[in-house]
Amino acid sequence: MSARPVADIYTDLSPTNNQRIKFNSSTPFTPTFVKANVTRSSDPAQIYTSRVQGRQILLDNPLRDSRTKQERAARKARNSASKARAQAGVIGKKEAKQKGLWKLAKNETKFKLFLSLHQLWLGYMSELMGLTPVPAKMDPQLCEAAMPASSVMHAKLVKADFHGAIISVRQSKNPCLVGLSGIVVHETENAFKIVTKKDQLKLIPKPHSIFTFAVPLYSTSSADPASISNTPDGTSTQASSTAAHATVFDNPYIEFELHGNQFCFRSADRANRKFKHKESIAL
Repeated sequence: MSARPVADIYTDLSPTNNQRIKFNSSTPFTPTFVKANVTRSSDPAQIYTSRVQGRQILLDNPLRDSRTKQERAARKARNSASKARAQAGVIGKKEAKQKGLWKLAKNETKFKLFLSLHQLWLGYMSELMGLTPVPAKMDPQLCEAAMPASSVMHAKLVKADFHGAIISVRQSKNPCLVGLSGIVVHETENAFKIVTKKDQLKLIPKPHSIFTFAVPLYSTSSADPASISNTPDGTSTQASSTAAHATVFDNPYIEFELHGNQFCFRSADRANRKFKHKESIAL
């Protein structure tokens, strides 16, 4: 039996006319090299099978992308994000300011006009907190049982949207702001814009202020049986005249404090932010 010639892997390849080259070898380089150079183990074949065979081994550090290429990729990502916002109809802060979207006329700064927004916020909080329906008979023991767990409430309230909530300034470095209360019509990163019961539009900065707001104890989504009355033709209608002007303070509620120094974030940013427990900061 004649021995097979050993091919030299360092010889130059002969030019081919777009033909695929096939390499055949009965003794592959990698397993032979590993088994021959592993001397500290009694079973080199087992080491090759468990650590080398079938795995991708990085022989050299990959080349980093140049700064020009990274800037080009970042510019492309910004352009695609801006196109997505334009298709969704989202406008920027500068464009909104130019169009005056958050400016209210004098005849629009009415507290009663924003009570419907407050009612929507109460229904939103009822679903967010998973509040229980209103019982047929009010009982202090039932109120304590209906109170959600504080750990669940705090985690949800810090990420909640406050457009439509009634907030009050309890403490502030500016004494002129203490006592102001109204419905939040616009929230920015560093301020609340509210409409007071005196039909005044106020801009209250968040830093160096402590706010209070209330959340209903029972769900406001379901209709209260006591508020349903029958008309002469037999159809049941809800007494919407009083419900439309009702606020969170007309029913059992839970009151919370909000430290503005720890709340300087936009409502959209709070939804994805992880908040850590902090001690109360003195003003």
